[in-house]
Amino acid sequence: MSDVVATGAGTGPKPRVIPPEILGSFFLVTALFSLWGFANDITNPMVAAFKNILLISNFESSLVQFAFYGGYCVMAFPAALFIKRFSYKTGILLGLALYAAGCLMFIPSGWMMAFWAFLLSYFVMTCGLSFLETSANPYILAMGPEETATQRLNFAQSFNPMGSFLGMLVARNFILARLDQTDEASRRILRETAPEQFAAMSQNDLNVIIGPYVFLGLVVLAALVVFAVARLPRSKGEEDTSLHLKASLSRLFTNKKYIEGVVAQAFYVGVQIMCWTFIIQYAENELGMAKTTAQMHNMVAMIIFVSSRFICTFLLKYFSPGGLLMNLSIGGLLLILGTIFIQGIWGLYCLIGVSACMSLMFPTIYGIALKGLGDDAKLGAAGLIMAIGGGSLMPPMQGWIMDQSAVNLGFMTLSSTRVSFVLPLICFVVIAIYGFRTSNVHGHKY
Repeated sequence: MSDVVATGAGTGPKPRVIPPEILGSFFLVTALFSLWGFANDITNPMVAAFKNILLISNFESSLVQFAFYGGYCVMAFPAALFIKRFSYKTGILLGLALYAAGCLMFIPSGWMMAFWAFLLSYFVMTCGLSFLETSANPYILAMGPEETATQRLNFAQSFNPMGSFLGMLVARNFILARLDQTDEASRRILRETAPEQFAAMSQNDLNVIIGPYVFLGLVVLAALVVFAVARLPRSKGEEDTSLHLKASLSRLFTNKKYIEGVVAQAFYVGVQIMCWTFIIQYAENELGMAKTTAQMHNMVAMIIFVSSRFICTFLLKYFSPGGLLMNLSIGGLLLILGTIFIQGIWGLYCLIGVSACMSLMFPTIYGIALKGLGDDAKLGAAGLIMAIGGGSLMPPMQGWIMDQSAVNLGFMTLSSTRVSFVLPLICFVVIAIYGFRTSNVHGHKY
């Protein structure tokens, strides 16, 4: 490995966001952001796909997200301890290995036609993603001056939705469009009257799902080889491999800005996954759209997300991160109200528009929470990655609400699909509070 990269402030009044000496390494690590974005968003539509293929409830199908984001939650702290003991690069290599293994496990899962086996595959995959995110996010922060760390992470995170968009495209054109289009009611009849024909249809559909994940596994193995031979710079302090676990945890648990950031991150990931997972069900249940058409609307939401992230990254030059976070949360809250109370296509448009407000949130919360933590950032990053577990708990809760009956408010009746979006509403309230507190309580510099 090459020389240590300094993390302190530059001598000039305006330090570079990306110092020239680490440009190549920066973009190599940034490629990982697209790689896990692809995994996230090829998986979101699978909730609706498994529901139709296996004839399970909204709650049961949303267990895909429970398993997927559960891997983040379970592996975050072990990943942080591993990275502290070894290095960011070693953490990236192990993450890529687990990621590839989870993808390739789809082959036996399909042979068994067992939903639990697919859930296990997702879990192993995201144990790898947990290593990648626990490594890459703080590594990007540490690659240059602390004054520009949040801007640097926002820029790197801007490549995440590019991978997400590609994942959505693959899900739509190579999975959803190739699934048997027999509706759920007809499948249930077929299961009772012609079980062998139903089993053959289900097996064919599962094979359609398996293909892209296996290809993804091979791509990840190629990335593993590239990183194995790459020379990545060590960040300042990375040569110290002693854990100091008790002291680090003590400092983190007494840091209110950090603890509140972990809570805000859990609610942010929850709202993101709920809005992007159930946009298909919203379009299907409220407007009668086909899954492929609904997925097109999801892709539009991602284009808005990508565009907004670049715009908001630029705005960070002029506005407080916490203040911008608060105002975007209020915007998201208002759009979710439209999703709940406005019927028809405009309710769907409100749900799509929420993506513009979410674009800045993950990296901004991450950067605010870790700012000034020094070497504690490695363990602190684990708490913020563990917070991704919010994406494992909230979608099943929303799916359960969708399985219930409509709600009569007196002046109007809300379908259970629209009622379920009260959960994203609550999430935006929590994020807005954190944005306010980082701007007005923890100090305006954040």
